[in-house]
Amino acid sequence: MKKQLLATLLTAGTFFGTAHAQDNALLYEVSGNGLKQPSYLYGTFHLVCPTDLTITNAIKKAIGESEQVYLELDLDDPTLMQGMMKAMMLPDGKSVKDYLSAEDYTILETYFKERLKMNLTPMARMKPIGLMSMMYSSLLNCQPASYDMTFAQMAGKEKKEVLGLESLDAQLAALDSTPMEEQLKGLVDMARKPDEASKEFDALLAAYKAHDLAKLLQQMKTSKFSNSDPVAFNKNIDNLLNKRNANWIPVIEKAASQKPTFFAFGAGHLVSDKGVVNLLRKQGYMVKAVE
Repeated sequence: MKKQLLATLLTAGTFFGTAHAQDNALLYEVSGNGLKQPSYLYGTFHLVCPTDLTITNAIKKAIGESEQVYLELDLDDPTLMQGMMKAMMLPDGKSVKDYLSAEDYTILETYFKERLKMNLTPMARMKPIGLMSMMYSSLLNCQPASYDMTFAQMAGKEKKEVLGLESLDAQLAALDSTPMEEQLKGLVDMARKPDEASKEFDALLAAYKAHDLAKLLQQMKTSKFSNSDPVAFNKNIDNLLNKRNANWIPVIEKAASQKPTFFAFGAGHLVSDKGVVNLLRKQGYMVKAVE
């Protein structure tokens, strides 16, 4: 469950952005602007069934040609899991009961009992992202697999260092910028209409597998389980994606200038005018889609 929780933490922001039609790709080669060897970018869908986790020859080649791997978080950090579990708890001894009406809490509790065969009470002090990690397993109807974990394992086998684009504190700060009540509302809505939530998730995954990020974005905007208020939606985009993208660019530039590097992060970070691909192009790099 800890690995599943970590992968779900990395899910935040995967689906937001403004896709460009010419950039319907998940793997990119970064070259030029003084780089001696190319580096690579890959957009992930953090939680999938093992049968949907596809490591293509192009991905293997990109990792093989790289000397180090950067994920959103440094999965090699031995203190990461302990820090994450501590950070997943609600502040001041609070419970989700403190943020939900009695009716909404009962809906969520019933979902856990019927769909997950679990009692919500022992986990009621967890933040919404922690509870979401368990709810995703019911949407997937399998034991989830993770691109991030897979890339870390591949790097380990080739004795390549795994590093992080940001700290755990920075990622959690981005997540916590969304009000707790808003996060929990999405979970309750999923619990209220689990079949619809499952269909939406399947549609998002299908768009990802087709590399159709524009379609994936449109599905996210029209989701019944996300905030439809344009102001709130744009604020979430700014906190979960744009600000983090801007913070990552100096890290990416420095790493790529030192060693050929494979960078992997949520697919939503690739696209839009403020996405990683466009920001690197503005810095003078050639960023080319790899088929």
